[in-house]
Amino acid sequence: MPETTAPEASTASSGNGHLTGGASIELRDVTKRYPGQAKAAVDSFNVDIPAGEIVMFVGPSGCGKTTTLKMINRLIEPTSGHIVIGGEDVTGINADQLRRRIGYVIQAGGLFPHMTVGANIGLVPGMLKWDKKRISERIDELLELVSLDPGQYRNRYPRELSGGQQQRVGVARALAADPPVLLMDEPFGAVDPITRQRLQDELLRIHEEVPKTICFVTHDFDEAVKLGDRIAILTEGAKIAQFDTPDAILGNPANEFVEDFVGHGSSLKQLTLTRVDQIELERATTATVGEDSRQVAAKARGEGNLEVLILDDRGRPARWEEVKDLERDGGSIERGTEQVETIGTKATLNDALDTMLISSHGAAVVTGRGDVYQGLVSVETVMNAIQTARTNARADTERINAPAEPAAADAATSAAEQDRA
Repeated sequence: MPETTAPEASTASSGNGHLTGGASIELRDVTKRYPGQAKAAVDSFNVDIPAGEIVMFVGPSGCGKTTTLKMINRLIEPTSGHIVIGGEDVTGINADQLRRRIGYVIQAGGLFPHMTVGANIGLVPGMLKWDKKRISERIDELLELVSLDPGQYRNRYPRELSGGQQQRVGVARALAADPPVLLMDEPFGAVDPITRQRLQDELLRIHEEVPKTICFVTHDFDEAVKLGDRIAILTEGAKIAQFDTPDAILGNPANEFVEDFVGHGSSLKQLTLTRVDQIELERATTATVGEDSRQVAAKARGEGNLEVLILDDRGRPARWEEVKDLERDGGSIERGTEQVETIGTKATLNDALDTMLISSHGAAVVTGRGDVYQGLVSVETVMNAIQTARTNARADTERINAPAEPAAADAATSAAEQDRA
């Protein structure tokens, strides 16, 4: 079989003016049958994935979503069918070369434990014969991209990292050779909920800065709604029950299976469609460590607030302080030891609500790059979003159930009579 080179990354302008990168993926009648099994693990799977989009594969355990993902980079060879990436049929590409040009991320990052962070990230560029200077610069660039200080982390070993840090390094390694396609197999499934939310936000930020085509397998529908430009809901044999945008699936499930999979509480799920950077943030009274307590307290009372958010010298949230305590204590404000739970600008209103539930301050603190304070999401903002979602849902239901307009009905009757004539 003749070999061709693997697809290279492309960048173009999308219809909305934003840059899109990555490569399109087409799966045509892709089937996987294992010896001795009566049913195919994946049966005639067909889908078109536009370049630069995040597409989520979600469905019950054993439905074939991971098998489908692994056939894209031929970790699993398809029994039949065609997988085309960037216009190239991958069956004509050397499998090893293909995998070096498609990023792949699994749970816990899949890092080699005997190699440093830098060596893990530089592995594929080394295989591609990059020179040492270029590899070193790329390692530092990617560590900064995933919010890890190169000077602090590049010489550490995986065992010296937290679960979230390992996952960040895994993403950095997958991006090392600047692949057009990134495959992610439940990458955030093994971390705690707070770390998971932050990693999701980080992925959205990275995708905005470095667009790729991302195929992402998850069992969590809320994660699919948050991350996906489109969602493929799969049934047994990787049959597609519905392939559409999150908004369309929530608003108009294709069938009973999709309705059951989406579950109840659609108003709350609608909160996952709105990200923090899409709303106007509210402002807290803030003060920096070292400021005069009583002056800050007076400012807060003047702004109608009973609490002050204390920031460190880099503008990062340090702790909350009640105005009455600032008035009583006097002197300079200290940093303290309290930790403030924060969300990023790519977090959803659902994430904000979760953060409020574990906070006693009635608001979620929003931070940007470098964990610098940006503003607040209040309970009122979330409740207004829920009310808007319910109003829109009622309007959609009324529109769907409304009788046809008389003029439209007359036109339809006239057309039918003409056909009979």
